[in-house]
Amino acid sequence: MKPDIKPNDIEREHTNLCSRRRFVGGMATGIIAASATPVLGQQGNSRQTLDQTAKQNPVTQYPRPPFRRQSQDWPGLAGKMTPRPDHGETSYEGNGRLAGRKALITGGDSGIGRAAAIAYAREGADVAINYLPAEEPDAIEVIQLIREAERKAVALPGDIRDENFCKQLVADAVRELGGLDILVNNAAKQHSVNSILDLTTEQFDATFKTNLYAMFWITKAALPHFTAGASIINTSSVQAYNPSENLLDYAQTKAAIVSFTKSLAKQLGEKGIRVNAVAPGPVWTPLQVSGGQPPSALESFGENTPMGRPGQPAELAAVYVTLASQESSYASGQVYGVSGGSGNP
Repeated sequence: MKPDIKPNDIEREHTNLCSRRRFVGGMATGIIAASATPVLGQQGNSRQTLDQTAKQNPVTQYPRPPFRRQSQDWPGLAGKMTPRPDHGETSYEGNGRLAGRKALITGGDSGIGRAAAIAYAREGADVAINYLPAEEPDAIEVIQLIREAERKAVALPGDIRDENFCKQLVADAVRELGGLDILVNNAAKQHSVNSILDLTTEQFDATFKTNLYAMFWITKAALPHFTAGASIINTSSVQAYNPSENLLDYAQTKAAIVSFTKSLAKQLGEKGIRVNAVAPGPVWTPLQVSGGQPPSALESFGENTPMGRPGQPAELAAVYVTLASQESSYASGQVYGVSGGSGNP
């Protein structure tokens, strides 16, 4: 399947966006040294950029419940959420930690995948993002942000529930980027269903195809292109350890991702290819407002964490950078939790 947006189309359509910027400055290494982030207004998209070095209270750093009741058709768009998620657009500063790397990120249009794409580009990597065609408005913004970081951006829309597309996705990424050494399996499907009696085979199959089969197909296709020093990062979830009753199918896939990560890390250890996973807690992304949670639950989303709020995608960016970088050369088969104090994994 060929991409349906072209670089020239994006450039023509977005010449009125902000001028190219160079992102400079230092960033402390290590997972807990996440870049500073802006505060989002509780209503609307207003932003106030904070001092990058200022110590902040993480409890009040980002919006807290109650949120406005809202819903979108699946798969949803970050640009239509209230408040709009923070992916690090105005805050993440790179320092060359991934210079010369070539990354493929599924679900790179919004949420955690978008935060990783922005951070990777500002750390010096060329980035290809996959997303569904319906998510193109979000994806166009990401492509522009990658280019503003003066890195190559590749848009590869398509449905990863199809094995043949997954194979083509990797082939296209390798061709357009000139190689591949970072793979982030991040795209996911989540839909709330209160009872197993109402969980259809169609939904069960779609969740497993998106969250597990695609990870298997894409990773298998990517491995022949990897050399020692390459990194695979899979997105699991706190649901793997503390599953919710309304996410029966989704929680199963996230638990399987943990096992997939640990098993594959043992297979690839001697080849010098690292495999790790990230297990986020509740994070404010389109996944939640497009069926991942009932609209009524969104009003209090994240309030049960010790910090009393959901995470923002930007708060996970440094984890994905560190796991992809040479700083984590001895980390493989690990699962890193970012869950607002919930203690999992």
